Amino acid sequence: MDELTRRTFLRSSAAGAAILTTPGLLGCARTRGSSPPVNGPPGQADAVPPAKSPMPPSEQQALTWFNVDKSTLSRALSELSSRGADAADLYFQHSRDNSVTMEDGIISRATTSVDQGVGLRCVIGDQTGYAFTEDLAPEAMYAAARTAASIARGGKAIAPVEFAYHDHASYYALPNSWSDVSINDKIPIIERAAALARQLANGREATLEKVTVSWVDSEELVLIADLDGRIHTDLRPMTRLWVMLTARKGDVVQSNSANLAGRRGLAWFTDAQLEKVAREAVDRTMILFDAIRPPAGEMPVVLAAGASGILLHEAIGHGMEADFNRKGTSIYSDMIGRKVAPDFVTIVDNGTQEFERGALNIDDEGTECERTVLVDNGVLASYLHDNISAKHYKVPSTGSGRRESFRHTPMPRMRSTYMENGPHTKDEIIQSVKRGIIAETFTNGVVQIGAGDFTFYIKNGWLIEDGKVTAPIKDINIIGNGPEALRNVTMAANDSKLDFGGWTCGKDGQSVPVSQGMPTALVSKLTVGGENA
Repeated sequence: MDELTRRTFLRSSAAGAAILTTPGLLGCARTRGSSPPVNGPPGQADAVPPAKSPMPPSEQQALTWFNVDKSTLSRALSELSSRGADAADLYFQHSRDNSVTMEDGIISRATTSVDQGVGLRCVIGDQTGYAFTEDLAPEAMYAAARTAASIARGGKAIAPVEFAYHDHASYYALPNSWSDVSINDKIPIIERAAALARQLANGREATLEKVTVSWVDSEELVLIADLDGRIHTDLRPMTRLWVMLTARKGDVVQSNSANLAGRRGLAWFTDAQLEKVAREAVDRTMILFDAIRPPAGEMPVVLAAGASGILLHEAIGHGMEADFNRKGTSIYSDMIGRKVAPDFVTIVDNGTQEFERGALNIDDEGTECERTVLVDNGVLASYLHDNISAKHYKVPSTGSGRRESFRHTPMPRMRSTYMENGPHTKDEIIQSVKRGIIAETFTNGVVQIGAGDFTFYIKNGWLIEDGKVTAPIKDINIIGNGPEALRNVTMAANDSKLDFGGWTCGKDGQSVPVSQGMPTALVSKLTVGGENA
């Protein structure tokens, strides 16, 4: 971070710039791949573990970057709380995104986008006054603060005179900033991924017609100052590589993809990692030529380890976010301490896994992240809380207050959501199924947060007959209810792992990066939309 003060040219280009949106929204996403078992040491699957560097930017480095001082912060907070406030904060953010797309060996697109601004929040009970500005001049901030304060009625709160910098854990410090990595360092990696895909497809019955590789890297600097006089900073890296293939066999054309993502650096993209993502893309595409659609109807569904975490996230995890429960929207709103799953099911949301896409040193309110047990041996143990819901429930925040950018207010959000290992094995689960399917990769879905009703589209999977995997399947829906499916988990294997794809969760118009995963698990009955008999 020594170069922060030398990059001032970026400030002048920040106002009004668009933020690059990474593909892969939960509920309408492409997911692929798996990382280390979630019960094992974080980062253990890295071919070359990223080296650790010093902590995120110091208080002074961040203040210098945003060209503000503590007296400006104090004045802005004073304006923000001038009509009363239970809480107030300033959220400064600078983000930069680079993207490169290569199609059939030709770079077809390369972009850089920069965004910068500050969000100003005033909280009175359950009400929030919010304003933001891309102009970081003091008078612009003070004017925005007065706008946000307009919801308040009551005596003036006392703004801090002194500030204390709060240190925190560092889960994704990198040896080099993405700002210092040249496009010339990225293109060979993109080319290598494409070459590996073609090499691995060579000799297959189908022929690759199109290979597209997309690359994204980003960096986000955050400075948070609050009414209690606390200052927090964070530097958040992110990268994602996505391999998309189209193949032809006679008159039949099939397409599929794989991607890997995380808060990683350039050294993560080793040949082993690139071969893994290329192989998954090739295998998932080529198997579609032999895949069938299974008979429709209600049957047991085996959720494959890793990628099936999308169902856990969407159909169950959102229902455990505290705002839905505080408003009585979620089916779980009166179920803390009650049985919601079999004894062997434990579900966790964790912001502390090193280098994972869903990891956070602090949430967007400045609270340190933690490992939050949502379901403990079948019993609902906790919701995911931001500061507002934590105050309502009279519990500490779980460090789950997240926002898409300085233009948005924080709300309870998932970070990395997964089910822990169960007592069974994958083979035992498959052998227990007389007639059913394995749901392996998901592409999109629809979920009703309140009741938990869902429909998910399965791109790849397998048919199980008499306890054996007999044929690949494709293009089917599974339909059910999240809380009911959780109760109907009859077996869970000891192979829990996170999906390493680039998932982005959408909620109330805001998108944030997340991770998810689970072990191989058997749901005793779900409706499968396949071929009619």
